[in-house]
Amino acid sequence: MAGIDDDTPTPTAITLHRKSKMLEIAFDDGSEFSLPFEYLRVHSPSAEVRGHGPGQEVLQVGKRDVDILDVQPVGNYAVRPVFSDGHDSGLYSWDYLYALGRDHDVLWQCYLDRLAADGRSRDPADNPPPAPKSGCGHKH
Repeated sequence: MAGIDDDTPTPTAITLHRKSKMLEIAFDDGSEFSLPFEYLRVHSPSAEVRGHGPGQEVLQVGKRDVDILDVQPVGNYAVRPVFSDGHDSGLYSWDYLYALGRDHDVLWQCYLDRLAADGRSRDPADNPPPAPKSGCGHKH
């Protein structure tokens, strides 16, 4: 079985390049992709990132320096990367990884456009956490 979709090529090699922060993946149809860790993190298929339906996506900011600490196999259809920011709930099926590789340029530009539109940044230091909300607004 090749991921979720039987027509998707199967990986023949998956290599983490820690120095360059790239995941290199080769498929049995001859396709090869080098996917930056940051790109994989901001496009995680997890509900935490994608939400539970259209329009519920959560823009990921400040992920330029994210690392992948481990990649765990999930059956014979996916992998689960463990990212240095603690995120580890995304299951990247073969078809999803293939689509991320095939559509990299468009998806990356769309992400950069969303960051710019929201006034946010890829750099952690440029994205301070939101200020804590104080009480319920009542004065005592």
